Amino acid sequence: MRLRSLLAMADLGPLELVTGEDELERFVRWVVTTDMLDPSRYLSGGELVLSGLQWRLEPADSESFVSALARAKVAGLAAGDALFGEPPADLLDACRRHRVPLFRVPEHIAFATVTEQVNRKLSTGRAADLSAILDQHRRLVSGDGLGSVLELVERNLGMPCWVVSSTGRVLAGPAQPPPPELCAAFLGARRLPHTHTVEGTRYSLFAVDADGTSRVADWCLVFAGDYKDWPEERRALVGELAAVVSLEHARQDDRQSAEGRLAQDLIELIVSDAKPAEIVSRLELTGLALSERYLAVAATTDSGAVRPRELRALLREILHGRSPAAGVVDGEAIVLVPRGDDAALTDRIHRAVEALEPGLQGSRLSVGISGAVDGEGLRGAVEEARYARRMAAERPNPTNVVRHDELATHMMLLASVPDEVRRMFRVRLIDPLSSYDKDNRADLVRTLETFLELSGSWARCSEMLHVHVNTLRYRIQRIEELTGRDLSRLEDRVDFFLALALR
Repeated sequence: MRLRSLLAMADLGPLELVTGEDELERFVRWVVTTDMLDPSRYLSGGELVLSGLQWRLEPADSESFVSALARAKVAGLAAGDALFGEPPADLLDACRRHRVPLFRVPEHIAFATVTEQVNRKLSTGRAADLSAILDQHRRLVSGDGLGSVLELVERNLGMPCWVVSSTGRVLAGPAQPPPPELCAAFLGARRLPHTHTVEGTRYSLFAVDADGTSRVADWCLVFAGDYKDWPEERRALVGELAAVVSLEHARQDDRQSAEGRLAQDLIELIVSDAKPAEIVSRLELTGLALSERYLAVAATTDSGAVRPRELRALLREILHGRSPAAGVVDGEAIVLVPRGDDAALTDRIHRAVEALEPGLQGSRLSVGISGAVDGEGLRGAVEEARYARRMAAERPNPTNVVRHDELATHMMLLASVPDEVRRMFRVRLIDPLSSYDKDNRADLVRTLETFLELSGSWARCSEMLHVHVNTLRYRIQRIEELTGRDLSRLEDRVDFFLALALR
């Protein structure tokens, strides 16, 4: 209840406001009766303090008492008339100075009556609030969304609040969106909650699921105002609101839905050795048309800071509105996106991935994007996206996106090479060299790579490796002996080149 309600409670009789008319919108959390000169240690903020003024032995005591109430951030003071007949002038002056609303309690009204009536009003209000909150939960579950919950918070507490995704998309809240730079502040904050000022306005940022979800995959609660100035019960409310919002976040995770499971099955079929007919059949079950054209997007991180399921959800968030089919295979998130404006889509992914960098906590995010294909070419598109992702992972930046047109022509051709062919090349041509290097502290693999990169030039290769040309000739001879190949033959050079590319 608010302090103003004390003036309208008929059961209390003529409770008079002496000073503090501008502060009547304060909330009363509880009622406390005290006659201690400094009761601040027993106050936590928001109380209506009842006092018979037994503590006042001299005028200076009023300053001590009222300043202690102000420090404790009480809602107001109600002083009884029994001792002095009316509030002393020094008490009135102190209340005005410290902006503590002062009420006068007539002698015939017992403090017990005031306490009973106020607590009854508080209980009724809490019951009404609980009913409203339960109703908001019901509406949320039934599909009304988060908007009505945030409206309740703003209407009752005067706290505008928005729910924002890690990519900056406003999911719920007032029509006027919060400043876009708050998303970067949320991702880059060392600790949460965090306050951030934009053009003189203070905002408070909270994670929805700080303990269970990585920062880049979480949602953010944005409040107007500085949470450090809030009373304890308002901070507790944020925790309750975060729990409600996290339910909606979990509800939007489609992994357990029929559509989500079908999408996962489709991605697994594409990556496996399934026959094209099986892929086409599952494609139609997933609701994707064979005649449509699609892009494939693959993504990984290099540490456990972002889990694969979170990366999958993050790609779906980045591609929001494009109806992507998403899955996870061997820790790699893969999505199929119906083709639209390819350049705009690529730019959208680039901007989103770069914006997420502050929230990666030192991890590296690598993304690969394929060219457009129809339903029958999905396996090649996924392979192309995965190769592009691997190329992105080799780059030094924290976030990297590689498009299909950045791949070499031979890499695009290799996108359709089956896994068993890759294994065959590695086992026959690369594994013997790797084993020899490990056992003898040699450098045959790097020698082979350099020799091929320099088109078989003995002089340039020996110079690049800082070895004598005879040492280089010995190494090449050893490579040929271990593999049974002849590096003077073009066919064998091509095989080695492809084997190195397929690692």
